[in-house]
Amino acid sequence: MPEWLGVVLLGVIEGVTEFLPVSSTGHLLLAENSHLLPPQSELFNVVIQGGAVLAVFLAFWGRIRALCANLGEPAARDYVFKLVVAFVLTGIGGLVAKRAGFVLPKEVEPIAWATLGGGIAILVIEWTRGARAIDTRITWPMAVAVGLAQILAAVLPGTSRAAATILVAVALGLNRPAATAFSFLLGIPTLVAASGYEIYRELAHPSAATDWGMVALGTAVSAIVAFGVVRWLLRWVQTHTFVVFGWYRIALGLSMLVLGDYLR
Repeated sequence: MPEWLGVVLLGVIEGVTEFLPVSSTGHLLLAENSHLLPPQSELFNVVIQGGAVLAVFLAFWGRIRALCANLGEPAARDYVFKLVVAFVLTGIGGLVAKRAGFVLPKEVEPIAWATLGGGIAILVIEWTRGARAIDTRITWPMAVAVGLAQILAAVLPGTSRAAATILVAVALGLNRPAATAFSFLLGIPTLVAASGYEIYRELAHPSAATDWGMVALGTAVSAIVAFGVVRWLLRWVQTHTFVVFGWYRIALGLSMLVLGDYLR
């Protein structure tokens, strides 16, 4: 397979999975471990998330502009402060993990268990809390919990940033559309910071193996695909639960465990 085609397919996978509660990192690592697509660096896997962020920025441009224009109003200021606190918590956790020498695992087994466990968690939360998740205003405990959930997703591939942040808010009583919007908006600074950090590290210590053209291609494809996915999911959560994604994750996690030897 030509390298450019493999990069395009990886960009499609990232664009489809970044904001669905199914784990983009887990799917990218799974695609690489299946030997069907070319393996990529951590830089590539992180930076192409920047394309997905661009899609969210465009989809939420009206909301972002309104928040910035109304910062003098208590409600808008409170919402932005909660986004900032959740982001800062994630940033601190991410820096601690990097300083401790954390590297994303490439093994299939931990990804499979995280995928399976996340699917079960989605079903439990939807069946026990989903119907009662009616609040439309995010509280401070919700904001803090979402920030901590992002740390978990960052250090455990297969958990899914979208699933962790949306479902923890739903579990605390926030309704699905409000939880999804907060998660997506929080993803903008979070993923931009992660991508920027990886780019900075690469520029500070260049690697001859880095093909910036392929990184740019994957990022562009990710942006185009993610824009459609984000618009679709925002409509979906108005009238649907996340149960279907829970069952998908359970099926995928079990399949990964069964096919573990092949995917090594």
